[in-house]
Amino acid sequence: MNSMNQTREKEDFSRLSVKGFRRLHDIEIPLRPLSVMIGANGVGKTSLLDVIDLLAISANGGLNKRISDLSGIAALLTIDRATHIEFGLDMPVTGYQPLKYTLALEAKGTAYAIASEEISQARESDRGTPFLHIDSRFSDVKYYDTETHKLLRPTWDHNPLETSLSQVPKMYKQPEDFRKRLGSSTFYHVLNVDPRAPVRLPQPMRPAELPGKDGEDLVSCLYYLREANRDRFDAVEDSLKAAFPGFERLDFPPVAAGTLAMTWKDKNFNAPLYMHQLSEGTLRFIWLVTLLQSPGLTAVTLIDEPEVSLHPELLSQLADLFREASARTQIIIATHSDRLVKFLRPEEVLVMDLNDDGTTSAQWADTLDLGKWLEEYTLDEVWRMGRMGGRA
Repeated sequence: MNSMNQTREKEDFSRLSVKGFRRLHDIEIPLRPLSVMIGANGVGKTSLLDVIDLLAISANGGLNKRISDLSGIAALLTIDRATHIEFGLDMPVTGYQPLKYTLALEAKGTAYAIASEEISQARESDRGTPFLHIDSRFSDVKYYDTETHKLLRPTWDHNPLETSLSQVPKMYKQPEDFRKRLGSSTFYHVLNVDPRAPVRLPQPMRPAELPGKDGEDLVSCLYYLREANRDRFDAVEDSLKAAFPGFERLDFPPVAAGTLAMTWKDKNFNAPLYMHQLSEGTLRFIWLVTLLQSPGLTAVTLIDEPEVSLHPELLSQLADLFREASARTQIIIATHSDRLVKFLRPEEVLVMDLNDDGTTSAQWADTLDLGKWLEEYTLDEVWRMGRMGGRA
């Protein structure tokens, strides 16, 4: 992955459906390489990120803990409308029909049960019942066996509180490929830039292909890029030079055995600036640029409110970075920033609204009748005028 002109090894996830999860009572969304969700507070943008994060964690065997962290299944159900939650996720497969994954969780007292779970695939003739890789109904769990060509119950201890997907035998190629791709998805919240936050401190020197959710590997990642993937490191510095006219370069002075600091050389000062001296917006921008240039980007990258602390003039550059990175990872973002929307295209913006009953609906901006409006106004102006929804 050393080339700047990388192509996807596999297709993006193409469709997400959710029923009974918070305000996402019954919603189906065609997913795209870059999906930027807009809408009022409380409309369900973060809930949609939580859904994909939950599915990713469940693919790695962490469903029970994640539901507990989210205060239990009762806290996740659509209020007054749902007793169970259903998820659906499709992934195209080159040369074959798409894989369709479904998972249903049912409230069981204060706990939950996995009511059903499937990975299915339409047959090439598109006739008859779909082929099943996994077929689970409560405790009746079956996997397709590649030797007998039958659906068989597992011969190993199967954890009923974790998904069958997370326990799929590694030799079952297509469901395992789906599991690994989904399980690699990463959710980035707003970066912590408190005075003692990891991003402000010296860091252990180790190979790192990502800057970390809390910036705990930012220094290591940038140092690794400089030494092993110079094109990507140069791209990071070029982005910083475009954003900050005084910026000259990043340096990595050692502070102890196996530990590096990072400094920012500014042409306006003789002495370099250390990470703890940089502003919140500068730190967050360095972290975002490094993330989006990283060779270790996972299959799906979820980002909540990337605009926090950033000067509006940086958002044009950030939109371009999102677009470039979406050739290497599927990016799903929640934002409240009018200014960021200004630099996006209608096909990149997913408008989320509340229905009259308080549940969420979603529509891509390029499916709305905006043509005449966009002849005179920018996309953010159309949004502020209420012509595309997504307003309180």
